[in-house]
Amino acid sequence: METTTRREEILDAALEVFAARGYRRASIDAVAERAGLTRQGVLHYFPSKKRLLQALLQRREDLAREHLADHVYKDLPSLVAAVVTYDHQNAGLVQIHSALVAEGLIGDDSAHAFCHDRYRTIRDNTVAHLTKLYGDRLPSGLTPRAAASALVAMLDGMQLQWLMDDEQSDYPEIMRDVMTLLIGSTPE
Repeated sequence: METTTRREEILDAALEVFAARGYRRASIDAVAERAGLTRQGVLHYFPSKKRLLQALLQRREDLAREHLADHVYKDLPSLVAAVVTYDHQNAGLVQIHSALVAEGLIGDDSAHAFCHDRYRTIRDNTVAHLTKLYGDRLPSGLTPRAAASALVAMLDGMQLQWLMDDEQSDYPEIMRDVMTLLIGSTPE
């Protein structure tokens, strides 16, 4: 129990440090200080900065998956709105994701690999789900692949807009409306 709690405390601290500084500028020492541990204390649980990053990214995915488990995947516009709402309630997760995407673009191998794999997985899963629901063409006329790619781009773009202007609160509704337009209609 203590190990799980200590690991979670370290991940919470890493989330704050990585979100504030980005992966490259964050250090194990800064995470240790934030968690109230020594550098060796953090390295006991996470033997390297990359391992810490991987655990943090996995935690983000697990938290999002847990939150979305109660949502009906058939109603994609509402599901997407729920994703945006959840992320806005967990700003640090959005910040770390955005920081890691930026790191991946400028050459950090672990961030690039994570983002590449994550986007591919989300896109492929969405294509499979849309194909199962609608076949080769959505009611809007788009292919499942085109709709999935647009969805991923919109989610990231919407999250970046929100990070820049968190006073606007209607992003979930905007995403629901745009998804409804992308799909064309929801199956009965």
